[in-house]
Order: sequence, then C-alpha cells, then structure tokens
Amino acid sequence: MSITNKKIAVIGLGYVGLPLTLAFAKKYSTIGFDVNSKRIAELHSGNDITKEVNHNELVSAISNSVSLELTNDSSRIQNSDVYIVTVPTPVDQQKLPDLTFLLEATKMLGTMISPGNIIIYESTVYPGCTEHDCVPILESTSGLKYNIDFFCGYSPERINPGDRVNTLTTIKKVTSGSTPEIAEIVDQLYSSIIDAGTFKAKSIKVAEACKAIENAQRDVNISFVNELALIFDLMNIDTADVLEAAQTKWNFLHFKPGLVGGHCIGVDPYYLAYEAEKLGHKPQVILSGRKVNDNMAIFVANKLLKLMVSKNLSISGSHVLILGLTFKENCTDIRNSKVFEVYDELIALGMIVDVFDPNANAEQVYNLHNIQPVTQLKTYDAILLTVAHDQFLNLDFNALKSNVNSVIFDLKSTLPRELVDARL
Repeated sequence: MSITNKKIAVIGLGYVGLPLTLAFAKKYSTIGFDVNSKRIAELHSGNDITKEVNHNELVSAISNSVSLELTNDSSRIQNSDVYIVTVPTPVDQQKLPDLTFLLEATKMLGTMISPGNIIIYESTVYPGCTEHDCVPILESTSGLKYNIDFFCGYSPERINPGDRVNTLTTIKKVTSGSTPEIAEIVDQLYSSIIDAGTFKAKSIKVAEACKAIENAQRDVNISFVNELALIFDLMNIDTADVLEAAQTKWNFLHFKPGLVGGHCIGVDPYYLAYEAEKLGHKPQVILSGRKVNDNMAIFVANKLLKLMVSKNLSISGSHVLILGLTFKENCTDIRNSKVFEVYDELIALGMIVDVFDPNANAEQVYNLHNIQPVTQLKTYDAILLTVAHDQFLNLDFNALKSNVNSVIFDLKSTLPRELVDARL
C-alpha cells in the first residue's frame, strides 16, 4: 500500500479542515465535506469566515484545481481511500468531553468505508478514544474488521488561529497508525504536504496523549501567572512589572496572565482529566490550574468595579466598552471565549456594556450569545481591552473617554503605560 494516487476526504471544514483540504488538494484528489450547507456556499463564493484562508487563495484553489471539491453531500466522499476527521470536540456544561460531532462523523464513515481504507482522526480526544470509542462504531456500522479490513491513524491538529507565521505546513506534524505499515503510510502522507516535517509517534494512544499535554502544559503555566496576578493585585504590585524583571533570568518561562479560552487550551485539559478520573486518579495540578483560569473573568469584572469606585464613578447605568470578543488576538474564533463571561458579570452589576470586535462574526455572536456588537464607538465611563487585535492599538483612547475620570483597564499589557489605569 502506498500514498500514490490516493483519494482523500476531509470531514469538517473549519479552522483545521479547510487549510488541510487545500494543502492535500495540491497533490491528491481531495474532497472537503461539511454538513453545513451555508459554510460550503460561503467557501464557493471565496468567503472563509475563519479567515484562515484569504479570498484570493480560496477562489484560486476552487477555480483552478481539478483535484479539489467542497461539498455538503456525503455521497460525494464515498469511494475515497483516506478519510480525515477534523470535527470539533468541545466540552459540555459539566466540563465533560462532548464527542457528539466526532461519533456522528464516525457513524457516517462506517456506512461508506471499504476494505483497505484508512480513517485518520485529527480532532482532540483523550488517550484511547480512537480505538476504544471510534473503532467499535466503525466496525459495527461497516461490518468490517479493524486492522484487517480497515485501518486508523491519529495526527493531532496544531492549527493556531490567527497566526500567519506558524501555519499548517510550517508546524511539525505528529503522526501515528494502527499498524507499523499504516503508521508509515500516514507519516508519508503528511510528510508530502508538511514543510516542517513529521514525527511518527509510537502508537495512536501516544499521539492522542501528546495533543492533550501540549495544551494542558500551557494551561497550567498560564494559571500560575494568573494566580500571581491575583496575589500581586492584593499587594498593589503591577504583575507586568514583576514578569518583566523576572524574565531577565535566562531560564524564566515567558507566560502572561489573561483570559484563557478557545478550542484547545481551555478544553484539552478536561479531556485528559476525564480519562484519568475514569482510571481512578483525580489530577490535582491540571484541575487546580483549570479552576484558576476559569475564575479569571470574575476577577477581571471585580477589578474593573474597584477601579471605577476608586474614581467615584457610578456603577449602575455606567457605560462600558469591551474591546475584543474572540479568544485571542487577530483571529475570528469566539469558541469558549471568556470575554462573554466578563460581559455577563458587568451586565449583572447594572452596567450598560458595548462590545466591539471587527474580527468576530456579528451574526455568530448574536446567535450564540444574544449580544449585538456595536459598529460605531461612543464615549465611555470605562474601557476594557480584553483582546489585543492590531486594529485596537491605533485607537484614540482619550477620545473614547467620557470624562477625565474614565477608567482604562488593559488586560493584555499592550497599551502605553501612562494611558491606562491598570494592567493585568
């Protein structure tokens, strides 16, 4: 079995699936599938709301490539050789893994796979999920036998939304397969499109665990500096000043405090903790870090409240501006953004809150959170910079203040020091 003349189907055309589909289409016959017909129509018109692929690149790929097809018709992906699953794997209200999209995609594939097919998962899961949860569904719906008739692989996605430097092809890709031969084929397949190269993990479970700990590590490190921010706030010390001094030591790790959201860092640790607890171990460090990070929205709202009180500003009825709704700078992704929790806290205090984010999709924000972002800015009693989009750095903040006592709270420590009342 070789990778030559393979027909590839990518299931899920979001932040991960779309760039992957376009990359494979440069070398293989590739079909990108998504159940969202509106998403497919937008892509055909050259509009990628994730902004991971620009208009010209998308239009060129669709119009000029004879090896690319984008569809919401599942029958079109039948008779593929390799199926790659890139659907979302969030957590539910109880912070438990929600595998709904993953298992539905797996059931669909089970009805169409043929002997010799390879199913590769890229979605974030807990170690063991591919073989313990997905493979039995594939077997029962297809009537085929695992590692005899069909095979699996796992290659964790490492897409960094909004990052134009560290992109799909410039980030080393971890690969794995259900047999040594399949592991080699999966590795060769990704090696053919990833300029940065690949790393072949020892097993599917190792590759799954690799993904989980990459983001759990960042989460724990950020929770440490977030806890420092809580402590230094009580001591009336600027955390950014402390970190700037500490970073002069060669081995001090560079992490900043802030709101931790998104589809990876704020989610993956729960997947790892879930599987650990099933095996009888309750993670202490991972879950304590999650608790600190999940509570930062309350701290931010209370900090703003104290700043306003210190300047004799009224709380109820005050006009507040939140700059940024996405989970990180220069991206469009609002999934699991903690800014919405800050918004809810301020509304509960009786404040009148405007939110402004030129990168976030206004329709999506309204549909998911019943919030209508503003398009025109006024003047405000308090301004909260939550996301350091490039567009915000050139705003005239003094012109946005309703009076000399208006508060500016910079969560990202990016604005000039003399302009702000507090930094996180």
